[in-house]
Amino acid sequence: MNDQLPSLKKPVGTAKTARTGTQDDRVYAHIFEAILEQRLAPGTKLSEEALGEIFDVSRTIIRRALSRLGHEGVVLLRPNRGAVVASPSVEDARQVFFARRLVERAITELAVQHAGAEELAELRQMVNDERDSFARGDRGAGIRLSGEFHLKLAEAARNTPLISFQRSLVSQTSLIIAQYESGNRSHCSYDEHTQLIDAIEARDAVLAVELMMHHMDHIDDKLNLDPDNASDDLHAVFSHLLGGKSAVKA
Repeated sequence: MNDQLPSLKKPVGTAKTARTGTQDDRVYAHIFEAILEQRLAPGTKLSEEALGEIFDVSRTIIRRALSRLGHEGVVLLRPNRGAVVASPSVEDARQVFFARRLVERAITELAVQHAGAEELAELRQMVNDERDSFARGDRGAGIRLSGEFHLKLAEAARNTPLISFQRSLVSQTSLIIAQYESGNRSHCSYDEHTQLIDAIEARDAVLAVELMMHHMDHIDDKLNLDPDNASDDLHAVFSHLLGGKSAVKA
């Protein structure tokens, strides 16, 4: 198990949250982002002292952020032993993907009913950003944007409980992929996302759900091992913040 922590990111709008939210929100958002970008290895110890130094905040604020992540299932809070990034078991992965399929189906059906032109345009921009990230070799950002696409889609479905549940499932999925993905790790999620947006815009619920299930199959088919992209060095993960701690507090 790792002894130190890398960085994480926030849900949809996490970058904005990191700039404008409370200190609790900003710390949570950066850690959530690091998880979505697979920069935090499963099993990494989340030292309150190290995180407090990195973000220049009190341990009370760190504890509150970790507690939020614990409720989402991506951090394990261990009494008297500190917090660690969750390490999903194979059975955990199966259960998460089963739940994710049910939630994605419901979100897709609701998005077909409720997604407006502005939301569809935002989704298309996210797909463009995701494609650009992979094209320039920034796999971490591409993975994060892929996850945030699904969070934005949940917002377009306009069902608050589903948004909350989806946030937990998307971050847990990122940990599962970091731990178990195999093969050459090629990504074509942006193409599948574009097809999905087209079906939603056409108000074709049957096709949209079919495309979403195919997309989930594609993710599931690539699972099997190896977290080689994450780090257990907290300072290395958050190095982009250490040059100016105001990035967290501003």
